[in-house]
Amino acid sequence: MVKVYIETYGCTMNQADSDIMRGIISRNFELTDTSDDADVVVINSCGVIEFTERKIIKRTLDLKKKGKKIVMAGCLPRISTKKVEAVTDAMLSPDNIHKINLAIESALSGKKLRLIDKNSQIDKSKLHNIKYRLRENAIAIVSISEGCVGRCSFCATRFARGRLRSFSLESVVEEVKQCVRMGFKEIQLTSQDTGAYGLDKGKLMLPDLLNAISEIEGNFRVRVGMMNPHHAVNMLDDLIEAYRSEKIYKFIHVPVQSGDNEVLRHMRRNHAVEDYIEVVSAFRREFDDVMVSTDIIVGYPTETDEAFWKSYELLKETEPDIVNITRFSKRPFTPASKLKDIPDWIKKERSRKLTRLAREIGLRRNRRFIGKRLRVLVTKRGKGKTFMARADSYRPVILRSGEIGEFTEAKIVDCAFNYLVGVR
Repeated sequence: MVKVYIETYGCTMNQADSDIMRGIISRNFELTDTSDDADVVVINSCGVIEFTERKIIKRTLDLKKKGKKIVMAGCLPRISTKKVEAVTDAMLSPDNIHKINLAIESALSGKKLRLIDKNSQIDKSKLHNIKYRLRENAIAIVSISEGCVGRCSFCATRFARGRLRSFSLESVVEEVKQCVRMGFKEIQLTSQDTGAYGLDKGKLMLPDLLNAISEIEGNFRVRVGMMNPHHAVNMLDDLIEAYRSEKIYKFIHVPVQSGDNEVLRHMRRNHAVEDYIEVVSAFRREFDDVMVSTDIIVGYPTETDEAFWKSYELLKETEPDIVNITRFSKRPFTPASKLKDIPDWIKKERSRKLTRLAREIGLRRNRRFIGKRLRVLVTKRGKGKTFMARADSYRPVILRSGEIGEFTEAKIVDCAFNYLVGVR
């Protein structure tokens, strides 16, 4: 039987797509644990930044030299179509993953199939019965929508994923129920922007979905994925009420991208710095411990020194627990790709300064928990013989002992900037 291996890059949405593809592939082919054993390698690609694209193309060429047939899925087939076509045997876009077996068969027969037309409107939540979930941990990823309503000047992912398509609330809830029945304890809700959920369906909004999921029987936790500030602020009261459920981690990922409103306008972000501050402040007022994650793009073409320092001061003011710092990278066909780029050395220096600050903030905030006892959920194995657990705020806690899927208490005895250390 033909053997197939899936290699996944990028976001949790891609991981969820790989679960779907595994389920479909297992009907006709044998799944392998390594690329060495495979006849065909499916690369579920990411196209957010140029560095990742180069890495994936190099990996593809290396696999081709070993005689592997390559099927490229994910975002790159639409973002960098010509480059992908030149190095692969077949390719398909994120909204065509239900046709993965056709792509594999085409690659094996020597035909270069391109399944990238934007004519598929599948509701991926309705494919949950065919998902092939890896039982390596207590975590299940559930997609709630695909695409977005934004027009960010730097983003090429919107070309790959298209306009917003919110999946059926009933189907998403049923998928979560199935995951809980299977024994998964942490449900990660994912999309390009969870805050946009339901905007294409009239009055339906993210809090409605969270409330419905919270009514599911069982002891489990839900991590809500990234939501843009303008969506969060527009439903702030309802969102906070939904978060009061014990089943929802007190974790918010709200990407501000810049601390300067003029840069945000150039980025076409549809929010102001004040929106981000309002969301973070409101959540911290309402809950004892909220883990705040944000994103910053450094070196956007119109980012002046003054604008950069506004981002720096914003981090000092709001003290996010996690800061995902990305150096601006030109992506094909985006408005920002036409702007004059800032020298790399300036981007690197700004990135270093923000990274140092973010680590200082993370360490300071984590030190507050030393000596305290926290309720945690053990979700997966960590490095060495450790276990990764999550507090109710989704704060990571490293344990020396544990059982995946159990709820327990841990006394915090130490910390780093990005995790706590606990003993039972």
